[in-house]
Amino acid sequence: MAQSQSGKGLAVVTGASTGIGYELAKCAAQDGYDLIIAADEERINLAAANLKDFGTTVDAVEADLSTLEGVDRLVERITASGRSVDLLMANAGCGLGKGFLDQNFGEARKVVDTNITGTIYLIHAIGNQMRSRGQGRILLTGSIAGFMPGSYQAVYNATKAFINSFSFALREELKESGVTVSCLMPGATETEFFKRAGLMDTAIGQAKKDDAGEVARIGYDALIDGEGDVVSGWKNKLQAAVANVTPASILAHQHSKMAEPDSGTK
Repeated sequence: MAQSQSGKGLAVVTGASTGIGYELAKCAAQDGYDLIIAADEERINLAAANLKDFGTTVDAVEADLSTLEGVDRLVERITASGRSVDLLMANAGCGLGKGFLDQNFGEARKVVDTNITGTIYLIHAIGNQMRSRGQGRILLTGSIAGFMPGSYQAVYNATKAFINSFSFALREELKESGVTVSCLMPGATETEFFKRAGLMDTAIGQAKKDDAGEVARIGYDALIDGEGDVVSGWKNKLQAAVANVTPASILAHQHSKMAEPDSGTK
């Protein structure tokens, strides 16, 4: 059944229970968009309750977006709303620390399935709808981590390299379609990511990080303006620029200093 429309359009945000995703949803709500938000945890319902304070409609979907079934559940909810998606913010993602061979492979695979498979499956479904009507904006959350080999975070960094690259390619493919594709590439941000990824015993886990609200605002503004990519924060811009001219072997060594567990467990 179609929902009543209180906003100026519909925004879909994944990974929206906390962190950058929640802040992206808040930007859209403040801008007058109705929301469908999704995450793989019950806290998505609390996020929805808080976002309703901005006066737009908010529908929460608890689904595992690392699975095709979970993405299908979200798409079905979007379809049931009877509305077209104006803004798609594909932010769902997870990480995993420690050496690759010491990781549980099921957990490593979930990083790939969440960050890549679920993300592009959702974009394929919603992007086709946007292209059919010649209108829509897509934001992917990449990372400056995608510019460097991620020693002790190898799978995560590789997935973000994929997302960064994918976003540029898709933007080119859709340049005459009326659909824009933007990529937000933040650095280390104050969210629950590092705790969930088991990185709290590392230099990067303990370091000062960027504010999630500020990062999200930069990404949201880029989405609305139709910018192709945006690196949040001048330090991250510098790091990204240096990474582009530094040999991969050196980048891998530098990353190990940030992400190697202090305990020595590899």
